Amino acid sequence: MTMSRDAKLMAGITILVVPTIMYGGWTLLGILTQGSVDAAVKGLNLTETQWALWRAGHAHAGVWTIFSILLQILLDSTRSSAAVMWLAGICAPLSAVALSGGFFGLAFSPSFRLVLYLGICTLLIALLKTAIGLLRSR
Repeated sequence: MTMSRDAKLMAGITILVVPTIMYGGWTLLGILTQGSVDAAVKGLNLTETQWALWRAGHAHAGVWTIFSILLQILLDSTRSSAAVMWLAGICAPLSAVALSGGFFGLAFSPSFRLVLYLGICTLLIALLKTAIGLLRSR
């Protein structure tokens, strides 16, 4: 199976996000085990709810980023128009960023739930466009 030029571009850009997820995991591990990562984070006191939201944000970042790369490959197997493929291809990694960012932000401000809803909507667009495209190209 060969990937289209557009799918390679979107997957490559999405893979470039992975080091930020790795850094987030390293930061979270340092805070959980040592109370801080460096002098800038010393004395960070989070509630149990905030810790849970940080863990959820980090987990969602990794899972949805991998899933968005998979969607790029699946989109290549559809007979969708170029505009639909680009819409779904952009919505997939955008949802990973918005969902995880929404969880991180929600730990400090309830207004970040709007970012979480944006992530849910963009993920839904990517999923529906990909699923419909795959079913049409049977």
